Amino acid sequence: MEKTYKYEDRLKSTVLSLSDSNSFYDLCHMRWNGEPLPSQTSIKEIIGLCRSILFPGFFGSGDVNSFNLEYVLGMECERLYQLLENQIVAGLALKECCCKEINYNSLSEKASALAVEFIERLPEIRHVLQTDVCAVYRGDPAAESREEVIYCYPAIKAISNYRIAHALLELGVPVIPRMISEMAHSETGIDIHPGAVIGEYFSIDHGTGVVIGATAIIGNNVKLYQGVTLGAKSFTYDENNNPVKGIPRHPIIGDNVVIYSNTSVLGRIRIGNNAVIGGNIWVTEDVAENEKLVQAKANNILRFKQEDKA
Repeated sequence: MEKTYKYEDRLKSTVLSLSDSNSFYDLCHMRWNGEPLPSQTSIKEIIGLCRSILFPGFFGSGDVNSFNLEYVLGMECERLYQLLENQIVAGLALKECCCKEINYNSLSEKASALAVEFIERLPEIRHVLQTDVCAVYRGDPAAESREEVIYCYPAIKAISNYRIAHALLELGVPVIPRMISEMAHSETGIDIHPGAVIGEYFSIDHGTGVVIGATAIIGNNVKLYQGVTLGAKSFTYDENNNPVKGIPRHPIIGDNVVIYSNTSVLGRIRIGNNAVIGGNIWVTEDVAENEKLVQAKANNILRFKQEDKA
């Protein structure tokens, strides 16, 4: 107590400095009418509820069974709706943070409708995730069951978060989708931007270090190994030397493509159907259908049709 009192004036001075709105004007996080900010804690709960609803028994309560499934899912969907409504309205308000007057009632009505629309999409999200689980199981000899894949494989957690976040982004929800994808990034080391478009039967083996950019398009039955980057080669800058937003700058990956570990596929290039790209390669040009790219011993890239392989 004596030490605190001794430095009381210095602490008060620091608090006043920290409370000066001019010190954080660029952060744009002050609410004009007391609107809430998105909550990291609530977003984590939303992720947990979505996983529990999509994979009953594997996440969340382990007591769910065929007799109480409808009751448990009903309770979880109700809680999810409440959380989503609150977080979506916070995200919508944050997007309008430079406005001094926000029609909070209008935002609340919009958030409520978006929360319901998202929950209505959960059956389709579950269907697509089932194909992802199947792809991971079929693609890994070490996987002994689909149940093991759901319980143990980080790819399923990351892909689940991506599909949840992507659905919210499609509905026009700001901020929240990116928070969801970044939580998966922290949890698994897999970074999938919610803006990417990814088909069915998507699998990631091991997964650590995988990066998929915002405008990437990935077809069906695509498999990536650890360390793969589907990134941008360069950026277009405006007159103020800031990157121009919204320009397609990431690869388009066809169906039935395999990309091995630590390969970077950069720019708005096309990887054709059935292509195979070996590990540790820097790819900045189109790859034709059925083409196989490997790295020669002398660090030269060899291209050949898969049917040409001896």
